[in-house]
Amino acid sequence: MDVDARIAELTQKMLRKKLFVLLSKPLVSPEKLKPSLPAHLEYMIALEKRGVVFASGPLSDGEGLPTGHGLTILRAKDAREARAIAEGDPFFANGLRTFELKEWTIMEGTLTVRVNLSDQSVEVP
Repeated sequence: MDVDARIAELTQKMLRKKLFVLLSKPLVSPEKLKPSLPAHLEYMIALEKRGVVFASGPLSDGEGLPTGHGLTILRAKDAREARAIAEGDPFFANGLRTFELKEWTIMEGTLTVRVNLSDQSVEVP
C-alpha cells in the first residue's frame, strides 16, 4: 500500500471538526487585568452558556503562577465570527490583551465524562 492510500485509510473516520483557537497575551501586568476580570468572566460564562466556548482558561509558566496569558477554543462558523467574538471580550475591547487566532481541526482525541445518577453529579476526570 502506498503512503497516500495508508494516510487516507488512517484518517477516513477522524472527526475533522473545525474550531478556532484564541491565544491571548496581556498588554498590561496581571494586576492591571484584575479590575476587568469580573466583566471578562461574565462575558466568557455567557459565551459558554450559548455553546460558543469549547474550553477556556489561563496559562501559567509551569509553576502554576498566572501570567495573564490565556487560551480559548471557540465554536464559530468561520474566522470572521471567531474574531468578532474575541473582540467582544472586555479584555480585548479595553486594550488590555491582544490575541492570535488560529483555525484548529480536531482529528483524534478522547472525551471522558462521568455522570453519577445517585447524586446527579458530573465528573470530568
